[in-house]
Amino acid sequence: MSSPSSRAPAEGTSPVDVPTVVAFDFDGTLTRGGSVFPFLIRVRGMVPVAVAVLRTLPALVRAALVGGPAADQAKESLFVRLLGGLPAERIDTVAEAFADEHLRRRLRPEMRERLEHHRSLGHQVVIVSASPECYVKVAGRIMGVDAVLATRLRVGNGLLTGRYEGRNCRGAEKYARLVGWLRSEGLNGAGSAQPVLWAYGNSRGDLRLLSAADHGIDAGRLGRFGRLRQFPRLSDPSAAPRP
Repeated sequence: MSSPSSRAPAEGTSPVDVPTVVAFDFDGTLTRGGSVFPFLIRVRGMVPVAVAVLRTLPALVRAALVGGPAADQAKESLFVRLLGGLPAERIDTVAEAFADEHLRRRLRPEMRERLEHHRSLGHQVVIVSASPECYVKVAGRIMGVDAVLATRLRVGNGLLTGRYEGRNCRGAEKYARLVGWLRSEGLNGAGSAQPVLWAYGNSRGDLRLLSAADHGIDAGRLGRFGRLRQFPRLSDPSAAPRP
């Protein structure tokens, strides 16, 4: 997205017509901590998850250190081990209960307040997450967001394969998915005003999205030690949303 200072309204529009879109990361941003392992434990139980983690430990350690494709592959390998062959209908049922409980336990009050403030200003709100879509979309529905863009898991003959449907929704893929959604909604095409984009994240997987936003906000808790330290913090005056 272009910077606000260089933005020019499309022909036939006025500044008031320019839409505002707000993208929130899920794990560690809207919520405290991660959600993938708690979800896998809910689906399979503690022991099978522990065994799968031990068997993929070298890949998981490398993923934590270098990120990128290694992180994508390690997570997919874990999904194949734990979710491959399970009925998609069963996963959806578990996802419904898990999302509700996870939000009750882990939703950050200050982030819920920020999300609601954006909505009160008439902004469109989207969750963009690397976590599985099956439960993030439920969480999004509970919070009343306009869309959820998350990692899709492939289904064949009613069963999960454990592999991704498309790409893991992290890094550059987060921004690509958001741009695709904007176009599908007629918010980023010929003849339309370029939307103002706010983005909230907490990790290096959100860096591309925050860098592309007009207002990228570091919602993490590491401050100047975090990966997003060049962005305003949630408590900074410049991070306060406005009409």
